[in-house]
Amino acid sequence: MKYDVAIIGGGPAGYTAAEAAGKAGLSTVIFEKQNLGGVCLNEGCIPTKTLLYSAKIYDSARNASKYAVSASEVSFDLPKIIARKSKVVRKLVLGVKSKLTANNVTIVSGEAFIIDKNTIRCGEETYTCKNLIICTGSETTIPPIEGVDKVPYWTHREALDNKELPSSLVIVGGGVIGMEFASFFNSLGVEVTVVEMLDEILGGMDKELSALLRAEYSKRGVTFLLNAQVVSFSGDEEVRVNYKNAEGEGELKAAKLLLSVGRRPVTKGFGLENLNLQLTEKGRVKVDEYMQTSVSGVYVCGDLTGFSLLAHTAVSEAEVAVHNILGKEDRMSYRAIPGVVYSNPELAGVGETEESLQAKGISYIVKKLPMAYSGRFVAENEGVNGVCKILLGEDETVLGVHVLGNPASEIITLAGIAIEMNLKAAAWKKMVYPHPTVGEIFKETL
Repeated sequence: MKYDVAIIGGGPAGYTAAEAAGKAGLSTVIFEKQNLGGVCLNEGCIPTKTLLYSAKIYDSARNASKYAVSASEVSFDLPKIIARKSKVVRKLVLGVKSKLTANNVTIVSGEAFIIDKNTIRCGEETYTCKNLIICTGSETTIPPIEGVDKVPYWTHREALDNKELPSSLVIVGGGVIGMEFASFFNSLGVEVTVVEMLDEILGGMDKELSALLRAEYSKRGVTFLLNAQVVSFSGDEEVRVNYKNAEGEGELKAAKLLLSVGRRPVTKGFGLENLNLQLTEKGRVKVDEYMQTSVSGVYVCGDLTGFSLLAHTAVSEAEVAVHNILGKEDRMSYRAIPGVVYSNPELAGVGETEESLQAKGISYIVKKLPMAYSGRFVAENEGVNGVCKILLGEDETVLGVHVLGNPASEIITLAGIAIEMNLKAAAWKKMVYPHPTVGEIFKETL
């Protein structure tokens, strides 16, 4: 069976590439060993946001009196929350499959193995292709901590399907995934402790706003241990987490343990070594701005590049790869990749942070304003505030934007466009913003 394009991996990068190639008239085959949609759709982005929205609705109902609305005996049903999450995932997986089928993409369920750049084996069948796009995604990193193999623990996968609330939960890792689960379980009344090795949660996000988000969750009862290194785990029914920090050694006890220390690209088990691709200093597959590897006709998109383990980055990379296969001029830009924490309130940022600019020795100007300067924000966020921070170069070009407050995830794209287009403050401010909207905070801040 001969194809113009063969794609390994059916996550956001893979299914985006398959749809685009199929729509352009290229004969396309995609291999997926589990479920279409990959980690993002099946056990990452979509299911976590579905759970977090249920928690947000519960928070809103409990605080309805702030808005002169009475809601008595507010409660939640965790098994039904999990069931709804599963329903949403099934619906979207079917939607992905329908899109691919509509564009004449051949879907092969099974584990693909690369023989060479033009030959793939899956089961008993052999497939040949002119172009190969590899989108194998990433997997959860399990830290090599003493006792980790002797205690029961959750990764994000188990936490997403749990139907009984633990009385207490220790989360090792204060990154995006860790904080989103901290938000979810805290909203449902679980005693949550977050242990983080760094001096602040959400490494890579704006440090000032990350600290403000941490302070908000501290008020809600979440305990944070920063600069703390976990040295061992023990226990059975009750998990013990032993750690050390500047104050010495300590021990935490909890009903459940969630490990959330990061993810790593999947590089083994599918014959990647048979391509002899050039790697980066960190051991990731090296690609150019067209997403092509050192081997002609072989492209890599998504987490396997190790650049940005985010679904929206993977989607853009896949579009660039297919455009170049089609002979259309297109280059991947990483200048404006948004990052979002879907906590309540949300935290979102795009472009440079103060920390990254300082590390690069770039001079910058800070424009900062409370979110309460947006009338829409005040109307919808009784008793809470947030921050909008805009970082400008010396010539007032927009370099980075960071927002703490709902709905940061929805308005951060406006900032991303300004950065990608190299807009200066005056040009961005001149845009007409509908009133009242939370997005007006950018105009006010400028």
